[in-house]
Amino acid sequence: MSRNEQMQNIWKRYEEEGMSIPATARDVAEWALKKSLWRPHPVDVVAQCADELSRALREEYRTDRFGRRYRAKHAVKVRVNGVQLVLWADSNTAPRSHMERAFGQRRSQIVDDCHQLKVDVDCYNDSHTSDNPIQLVLDFTMDILEMEAAEGRNLL
Repeated sequence: MSRNEQMQNIWKRYEEEGMSIPATARDVAEWALKKSLWRPHPVDVVAQCADELSRALREEYRTDRFGRRYRAKHAVKVRVNGVQLVLWADSNTAPRSHMERAFGQRRSQIVDDCHQLKVDVDCYNDSHTSDNPIQLVLDFTMDILEMEAAEGRNLL
């Protein structure tokens, strides 16, 4: 059983034992620890540092001369000899090819997320036919325009 499947089973058991739902992951984690259902893996300090570094790089922002807040570091997933690596670069110094690939991969992630959200909403609506269906709008044009207007700019 994978680590994710183990964690999903902990959630399932939490529900089956009649614990309060909805619940925070922290609530379930505290319950799982009390029940001895989970133990931490031995720490790989290099992996831990790399994870923390990736989180920090993902959250580094700058402001350009027009007042736009933008992400400073961008990642590209690549496979080298069958091993997936994530290569980071600074948007001010990265080669264009890196940035094109990074932006393309991020766009693909957004499309994947939107597709999964649509499937989730459709499944929910199909299993709750006595309720009005939840409407999902996947055109973000107005959302972007509203955000830009709130920032005092409108580029479209």
